Amino acid sequence: MDLRNVLEELHRQGLQQIKEAHEMEKLNQIRVQFLGKKGPLSQALRGMKDLTAEQRPKVGALANTVRDDLQEAIDQAKKQLEQKATAAKLATEKIDVTLPGKKRRLGTKHVIYQIMDDIEALFIGLGYEVVNGPEVEEDHYNFEMMNLPKDHPARDMQDTFYISDEILMRTQTSPVQARTLEKHDFSEGPLKMISPGKVYRRDTDDATHSHQFNQIEGLVIDKHITMADLKGTLELTARHIFGSEREIRLRPSYFPFTEPSVEVDVSCFACGGEGCKVCKFTGWIEVLGAGMVHQNVLENAGVDSKVYGGFAFGLGPDRFAMLKYGINDIRNFYLNDVRFLEQFKGE
Repeated sequence: MDLRNVLEELHRQGLQQIKEAHEMEKLNQIRVQFLGKKGPLSQALRGMKDLTAEQRPKVGALANTVRDDLQEAIDQAKKQLEQKATAAKLATEKIDVTLPGKKRRLGTKHVIYQIMDDIEALFIGLGYEVVNGPEVEEDHYNFEMMNLPKDHPARDMQDTFYISDEILMRTQTSPVQARTLEKHDFSEGPLKMISPGKVYRRDTDDATHSHQFNQIEGLVIDKHITMADLKGTLELTARHIFGSEREIRLRPSYFPFTEPSVEVDVSCFACGGEGCKVCKFTGWIEVLGAGMVHQNVLENAGVDSKVYGGFAFGLGPDRFAMLKYGINDIRNFYLNDVRFLEQFKGE
């Protein structure tokens, strides 16, 4: 058979089969059948060795045309099949854009940090600065600067996590006050600060105690600071957190870093001071400790106690949250139970 006729027949058959292919698998079979190394087109081209020198260019050009036409037809058919497959898939995956979207549940700050943020915002509004310090602290700042030398019996009140003889996990945020007081330049004005953060004590965890909890300590140092300034500040804090009707009372107490020292009670917000189970029928609830800064604390930081004085207080955000929301087990704050935490959405 004439080689030209063979090529033209292959051209016709190939185009016809490509046109009738409706599946990608069938199209791949046609490509291998006609254009593969063992296909009829390759076999036909092997017969070119028997052609004359004049015939070879013409037959070769025809062979290239056949191969190119078949390849182009296969590519076009493949593209059409892919488009049909995409259209069919989209038809089965239609999206109704009029349907309401799924509401995403957003988290919120932990209730303890909501309380801390609220207290920080209050004192920033009063002109205080918020100062942070290291949780791994030196004994010098945690105890000695706060009028607690190494042989002081009051150290037993704070069972401490020691890392070495001189390094410990801070038992209070007071060392931040000591560090700040040591560096403060009173020629630039008084010192008014709060120091929030985590503290650590070797304690057995139960409903009212934890080996790790939060504190916010406040310090004001200036000339002519009195106990009246302290009482006014604490009264404002109690009313801000527990309600505008609250009253406070101060009871004598002892802290090594203040003299005189007081325990601060707030009138019971459950019964209004009449007496109930929440306040143990006293009408009052203890909320924090405070006092006038001990002169030794001032002198240890290089501040002249004959010229300057001030007050300090320490409150527990964990306890404030327990009292404000009627929570009877401090461990609930740390168990990460979403059913408990989602009750406190914040504002």
